[in-house]
Amino acid sequence: MRSRSRATDLALIAGFAALIAVCAILPAIPTSGAVPITLQTFGVLLSGAVLGARRGFLAVLLYIAAGAAGLPIFSGGASGLAVLQGPSVGYIVGFPLAAAMCGFLVERMPLSRIQTSVPSIFFAGLVSSALFIHTLGIAGLVWKLDMTWSAALKFDATFWVGDVIKNLAMALVATAVHRAFPDLLHRSTQGHEQETVAAS
Repeated sequence: MRSRSRATDLALIAGFAALIAVCAILPAIPTSGAVPITLQTFGVLLSGAVLGARRGFLAVLLYIAAGAAGLPIFSGGASGLAVLQGPSVGYIVGFPLAAAMCGFLVERMPLSRIQTSVPSIFFAGLVSSALFIHTLGIAGLVWKLDMTWSAALKFDATFWVGDVIKNLAMALVATAVHRAFPDLLHRSTQGHEQETVAAS
C-alpha cells in the first residue's frame, strides 16, 4: 500500500512537471524587456493548489532540473544552465517557492472551500505569486540587467494583468479537480498519519 502511494505521488509530480513544461513552451507574449509573458505561472500555481505544498514544490523543482539538464522546456524552448544565469532567474527561483506557498495555504482550507471557493484559491495563488515570483523576479532583473529597483518594478508591472487572469483560471481548474478527486490533496497527509498510528 505504501509503495502504491509513493508511486502515485511520483506519477503526479512527473505529470505536473510535464504540464508546466507544456505551459512554458506554448507561444509566449513578447514584452519590451528580456522576460516574456508565458503560461508557466498557471502551471506552477496549479501544481501547488492541486498537489499541496510538498508535491507541488517537487513538481516545479523537477521541471527546473529537467530544463537545466538540457531538455528544451523553458520559455521559448530554451534549455540548459544558461537560462538560470539570465534575467529571468529570479522568476524561475520563485516558481517552486510559490507552488509550495500556494499548496500550504490551500491545504489549510476546509475541503468544502477547496472544492467550491474560487476566490479563496485565487487569493492563495495571487499572494504566493506576489510574495515569491514577483519579488524574486524583480531582484533578478536588478541583479542581471543592472536595472534600478524602480525600473524593475515598472517592468514587472507588465505581468500583473496576465497574472490575475492566470490565477483566476488556475482557481477554476483547481476547484474542479478537487471536486472530481476529493481525496487528492489530503491523501498523502492521511496516509502519513495512518502510518504513524500503526507504528505506535
